[in-house]
Amino acid sequence: MTKPSSPPTPCAPAHGTSDPAEESGLTHALKSRHLSMIALGGVIGAGLFVGSGAGIAAAGPAVIVAFAVAGLLVMLVMRMLGEMSAAHPASGSFSVYAERELGIWAGVTAGWMYWAVFCCGVATEATAAGTIMNSWIPVVPGWCWVAVFMAFFCASNMTSVKNFGEFEFWFAVIKVLAIVVFLVLGVLGVSGVLGHGAPGAGNLTGHSGFLPNGTHGLITALLGSVFAYAGLEMVTIAAAESADPRRNVAKAVRTAMWRIAVFYIGSMALVVTLVPWNDAGIVQQGPYVTVLQVLGVPAAAAIMKLVVFLALLSAVNANMYGASRMAHSLVTRRQGPRVLGKLSGGVPRRAVLASCGFGFVAVLAGYWWPDTVFTWLMNTTGVGILVVWIFIAVSQLRMRRRLEREAPELLTVRMWAFPYLSWVALAGVVAILALMTTTPGNRAQLYAAGVLLAVLALCGWRHQRRLGV
Repeated sequence: MTKPSSPPTPCAPAHGTSDPAEESGLTHALKSRHLSMIALGGVIGAGLFVGSGAGIAAAGPAVIVAFAVAGLLVMLVMRMLGEMSAAHPASGSFSVYAERELGIWAGVTAGWMYWAVFCCGVATEATAAGTIMNSWIPVVPGWCWVAVFMAFFCASNMTSVKNFGEFEFWFAVIKVLAIVVFLVLGVLGVSGVLGHGAPGAGNLTGHSGFLPNGTHGLITALLGSVFAYAGLEMVTIAAAESADPRRNVAKAVRTAMWRIAVFYIGSMALVVTLVPWNDAGIVQQGPYVTVLQVLGVPAAAAIMKLVVFLALLSAVNANMYGASRMAHSLVTRRQGPRVLGKLSGGVPRRAVLASCGFGFVAVLAGYWWPDTVFTWLMNTTGVGILVVWIFIAVSQLRMRRRLEREAPELLTVRMWAFPYLSWVALAGVVAILALMTTTPGNRAQLYAAGVLLAVLALCGWRHQRRLGV
């Protein structure tokens, strides 16, 4: 990392200093409607529509408990992040707060780890979208579609932040409409209006009971559900480029609870009520397709396939945006290659291009080294999210005390029952990491992420020492 001509003071109190988002030169072109739909649609992804089937197969009806526990943990983390973001909006979000409260090494570690998570997300989501397109148009190879999607969204994000906002707005509208329609149909199915009559509690208590695979199945579903919630942090990054970031962040965080409860927990409850948890279709086709077919909805598989495809494109767009803004924030704070810091029309085009390029390298790794390099990259993503959450919790515990002394007026969003629930959230994330040591696959993820974490922390610590901070 390049040593700056004059050392910055990232650990200085945030109160009284100019905001990094304002200093960065980024535009404030995102509108309130963009932020509202990004916050609303950010919790609805392919992981919910398809990936949740693995959790149901593992835990049975107890998947409701798994998603509820994970949802509670995510709500606490988002509330802590929302408190800090409403006080000091920044495009680097938690990386900025970790730097201010813990030191440059923490900002480097949290920021670049999340950048890697975003870029790997671009690769996985684009690959999955390419696979779906190949199933529709077999004459065009899947990798061609991956290249098209990545090139399109790269060009879009390099043009204007409004493009990102508009795409995410309409993607979110479609996803929200899809999940709302599913919830309405599901309620009608439970009440007996649709399908073959009201199912009652038979599917919840039958087929070996509410917890058919014991605590091991519940733990498996819990780990999967935690990762399904990943990405909620995006709204705090995007809010820094809106006209009123403090108000928009506060609004998004305050509505997080009901969004999680309705979209995730509510839909999982409907699925396991309407369909036996051990129905083969839940894993093979996905839980939502299976339920819609039971309810007699025509072309259910085709409809959900289209929704999943759009959700994947939304994730490509959002991950590319988040990666570029995180990289730009880090470079602006002298924590990365200066060449990525140049803005063109208020857009960090070089950061967008670099993020897309890293994502495309990950895609190629999936074709060339699927069992080595690609597996290692993907293994870092899930644990990377948990590491970021730890930085959020520790940063909030420190920042809250300081803001109460120096600038209580900035605490427009407050963590509930501080500091007790902050400590509960931190303990919860550590407990999730501990549970991951119980299975070989998760231990591999811990190892891969541990290597990346150690390298980034060492780089950050050496950079901090060079600056004499």
